[in-house]
Amino acid sequence: MTYTLEQLAADCHAAIDADNGPEGRERVRRHVEAALGDEAFVAAHLGPDNDAPRKILYEDPDYGFCILAHVYEGAKGSNPHDHGPSWAIYGQAAGVTEMTEWRKLKAPEGDAPGVVEAVRVYDLEPGMAACYNEGDLHSPRREDTTRLIRIEGANLEGMKRDRYVPA
Repeated sequence: MTYTLEQLAADCHAAIDADNGPEGRERVRRHVEAALGDEAFVAAHLGPDNDAPRKILYEDPDYGFCILAHVYEGAKGSNPHDHGPSWAIYGQAAGVTEMTEWRKLKAPEGDAPGVVEAVRVYDLEPGMAACYNEGDLHSPRREDTTRLIRIEGANLEGMKRDRYVPA
């Protein structure tokens, strides 16, 4: 039986309804991994006809979380960042994302970015999902095209986030 977007949305909603904190997000992370393990789900939402870097598939009317499909072409990285007052779960469907987790050494002040140091580096491989709670700092890097399902605790489009640089 195929794991549908409607089922993923319902499972995520139920997990957050039961616990709108880290434990509920861990359940959401496991649901994302279940979706990533379903070839029909991945083909339907991240197949060759989808080349959008950011596509909202579902936005929950009660809790505001979003399920997104991301297709990133070619090599690229990003600076250390958090998700402002929200959280995010990255689910790797294709390709590999090297993820670095960071510890804040100095908070941003005015226009000056905050300063961070790396504490963990690992690869997100197809079928894996990772959760970043409020304030967790991380940076993804990829060597080639990747396809991801991502859950945002709130629609992060246009949300202001602090800037950070490595020490």
